[in-house]
Amino acid sequence: MLNSDIEKLVEKGLAELDFADTFLIDIKIKSNKIEVFLDSDEAISFHTCKRLSRWMEAVLDENKAFGENYTLEVSSAGVGSPLKLLRQYPKNIGRIIDIRHSDGKNVKGLLKKVEGNLVFVEYEIKVKEGKKNKKVIVTDEIKFEDIIESKIKISFNL
Repeated sequence: MLNSDIEKLVEKGLAELDFADTFLIDIKIKSNKIEVFLDSDEAISFHTCKRLSRWMEAVLDENKAFGENYTLEVSSAGVGSPLKLLRQYPKNIGRIIDIRHSDGKNVKGLLKKVEGNLVFVEYEIKVKEGKKNKKVIVTDEIKFEDIIESKIKISFNL
């Protein structure tokens, strides 16, 4: 089975299980180990991963695509994983994001909003004003297709 076959299987499973807010992020197949990474518009739950895993196992066991000895892992993409789809950005509004642009520029700041294919990030810069530096808040408007990689930064503010 190819990644595209597993992708179709995941999409079918999500539809049949009525997980409309859940979507596929990545698939890794190495020998007889299949890893499926999911995300959701809200929050991915253990229950969702477990139900999809059992649904997929039933199909894979029936068609023997990987024989009888395979490992299937269905999980969330993970906190430190890069955001791969525009659909992942809205639920992260208000969090710190680190974005690498196609022009080589890096921006780290607060994810303010998402409109269409535009991602808005707010951050501070220092501007020389006379003999002093003044902090100015800037908002960058970044086209999703210009993003090479972006990650949400985890903060532990207590």
